[in-house]
Amino acid sequence: MNTKALRMITYGLYVIGSRKGDSLNAQIANTVIQVTSQPPAISVCINRENLTHEYIRSSGAFSVSVLSQDTPLSYIGRFGFKSGRDIDKLEGVNYKIGQTQSPVILDHALAYMEVKVTNEVDAGTHTDFIGELVDAEVLKEGEPMTYAYYHQVKRGATPKTAPSYVEERKDEVAKMGKYACNVCGYVYDPEIGDPESGISPGTRFEELPEDWVCPVCGASKDEFEKVE
Repeated sequence: MNTKALRMITYGLYVIGSRKGDSLNAQIANTVIQVTSQPPAISVCINRENLTHEYIRSSGAFSVSVLSQDTPLSYIGRFGFKSGRDIDKLEGVNYKIGQTQSPVILDHALAYMEVKVTNEVDAGTHTDFIGELVDAEVLKEGEPMTYAYYHQVKRGATPKTAPSYVEERKDEVAKMGKYACNVCGYVYDPEIGDPESGISPGTRFEELPEDWVCPVCGASKDEFEKVE
């Protein structure tokens, strides 16, 4: 079986916000879909180990912010590769409290939706939360980020807790002479460089400044290793 076939399924990239009491949290998800049109209903699949899962269960609601194509990798990494148990993800982030009392992330968002959970489906390691749309707004015009663009153009990585995570064989990466981040899985490709950090294409990993960090999770150079 070739699990690379799963990569042909198309996705977007979103920030999911929720709350538990006075605590707020948000995470990256790519599994948001519209379930019905009349009445409009939305679903999202969340890993049971994620803090946002706990918050959605507690509040019975969540928000969805549609990210723009030019969202920085570091911003995606903040919500996708860091835990709300360790940091306040919303510190310094532009957001508002919506009708469901969920935090609605506004930075780099083209639109947002708010959902009241009406049903949930046990998906083993994940829960598929389904709910009615209670509010929605377009914030600005632009191209939404797709999961394909995130991977192929921005060179982003996939968290292991994501439902779409597919382990990449190390021998496949080795042929490309790249360096992988041991923390989040981001792969530095010398042919592409790191444009968001001002690193030009053709820059070898050894030539990167010592204070260079992973553009996704912020890990230092010593957290990278050449895949052999």
